[in-house]
Amino acid sequence: MNTFALLDFNAVMQSVGGVVLAVAVLLVMVTIHEFGHYVAGKLLHFKINEFAVGFGPAILKKRSKKTGELFALRIIPLGGYCAFDGEDEFEEEQPQEGQPPFEEMTPVEELVQKEDEYPEPKGERFNDQKPWKRIIVLIAGATMNYLLALVLLFIMFGCYGRIHSYIGYTGEEPPAITNPDGLCAQDIVLSVDGQDIYLTTDYVDILSGKNKGDEVSVKILRRDADKVWQEKTLNITLQADCHFTSMTQTGLVMQALGLHSEEVGFASVTMKAGFFETIGSAVVYSFKIGGTVLRSLGELVTGRLGLNAMGGPVTTIKVTSQIASAGVLPLLNIAAFIGVNLAVFNLLPIPALDGCKVIFCIIEWIRKKPVNRKVEAIIHFAGIILLFGFAILVDVLQLFA
Repeated sequence: MNTFALLDFNAVMQSVGGVVLAVAVLLVMVTIHEFGHYVAGKLLHFKINEFAVGFGPAILKKRSKKTGELFALRIIPLGGYCAFDGEDEFEEEQPQEGQPPFEEMTPVEELVQKEDEYPEPKGERFNDQKPWKRIIVLIAGATMNYLLALVLLFIMFGCYGRIHSYIGYTGEEPPAITNPDGLCAQDIVLSVDGQDIYLTTDYVDILSGKNKGDEVSVKILRRDADKVWQEKTLNITLQADCHFTSMTQTGLVMQALGLHSEEVGFASVTMKAGFFETIGSAVVYSFKIGGTVLRSLGELVTGRLGLNAMGGPVTTIKVTSQIASAGVLPLLNIAAFIGVNLAVFNLLPIPALDGCKVIFCIIEWIRKKPVNRKVEAIIHFAGIILLFGFAILVDVLQLFA
């Protein structure tokens, strides 16, 4: 009984640790995003009232005696914000000179205020700045997310090697090679028709539109009888039409390539490469992640991909915790994926996201006058409601999937 109780406790602690790790990854990515806005805002002389990590009531907060800006750690660790003065035009009541903006002072803070006046944050209000400056500040958050993801990929590829596609086997022992001219379990696929393979979706892109009987050239690494990896080029005749309706049809890819066993599937493996190849591969891999994000959203809009294939915050934390708990390599991989995902998603022209705000700045730049600020605020508020509703919906669908 004690042994089973200990095993159960370890399993629970592992799950809790995975969730904590997942939340930490998301929090770091959101903080980096907002830090991008903050740095760009400081460089371009925007007035910044507060930089917060998390939402809700503050756990810790500190106002800078030098700049007057408030820095806060808040209780809900799934977000954050960089509060630019004047970004919300509905906020008509301005703080009095020397008083901290955005937050009411407690009696204790009022006493401290009398003894030690904080300076008013310097800079211009957000909407008083030129449109091109606002555009730079808006895209700075996504840029920081992407740069952090790229750094993580450099570390991952440098320490563990470049990611390659691998023909995995779920059985106890891989079967003997009966067809040396076809793909087999434990083969590492380097390229198909001269195009490198990083993700399973690469197979879909390369094979799309080809028909049964067409021939493709597949470059692989395969172990010989002495367990030494040997490079080999296979000319494989496709065994099925490759008319894909979505990027998730990996089963059709396997059928076309002659991989019919249920115990065989696509996996990934890392292999060390030279310095410059490592750098180049990390950049290419980041672009492929971004392309996958855009493609999945496109297939969702066109109906080629169902809502149950998506996930909201709860699903993201669940999946991230499972992957991150598997080791440092999976942790780096999922963190980089989330970073690129946030960068791409935030630049989409969806109300409430930075991409839509950039569109409004461009319109103002062209028209020489802004769109009605109240109309813009209403559009962004509606976008927030829709995004929250969508996130809840896809999480609920995942529960019943």
